[in-house]
Amino acid sequence: MYYKVKIEDHIRVNPTLFGKNTKAAIQKQISEKYEGYISKELGIVIDVSDINDMEQGIMIPGDGAVYYKTVFHLLTFKPDLQEVVLGKIKDIADFGAFLSLGPVDGMIHISQTMDDFVSFSKDKVLLGKESKKSLKTGDQCRARIIAVSHKDPTNPKLGLTMRQHGLGKLDWIDEDEKKAAADVKKETAKAKTKKK
Repeated sequence: MYYKVKIEDHIRVNPTLFGKNTKAAIQKQISEKYEGYISKELGIVIDVSDINDMEQGIMIPGDGAVYYKTVFHLLTFKPDLQEVVLGKIKDIADFGAFLSLGPVDGMIHISQTMDDFVSFSKDKVLLGKESKKSLKTGDQCRARIIAVSHKDPTNPKLGLTMRQHGLGKLDWIDEDEKKAAADVKKETAKAKTKKK
């Protein structure tokens, strides 16, 4: 999920930026410090959205830089367990598929791609034996986050599933909804004929 997080920090402005507008210099230093930063608490920092407040700068002897106590907002992506996400299949392997969620990729084990026996073809396509469903690179999919690992803090791992109602390749979901609507229509027609 995307969050807008309020942060208060002392930002070091390098002396090479002294000729610039102070707010622009602080924005540049915040971006260098935080963009791409990953932590369990914040998630993945995507961008600095705005600077709310900055105090008078303080110089520390021997450093040469100026430190500004600054309050600003960061746009972050922090994956939550059970969150439903939309993404595009980035790669297919014999053990599953990788779904690009924007700032991070998630992995869908082959057993979690569909309710069917799934095989891997040479063309990097996952095929359902009975359903004849196929999953390939570039497909838009909806999945649920079932595992988040921060074992490596610089590279969080996400486990995903598409084996629940309303999840999977978007084409499959559309087909299921059309089939369900047709079934309801048939049941309604049957109910009307029984009443007569």
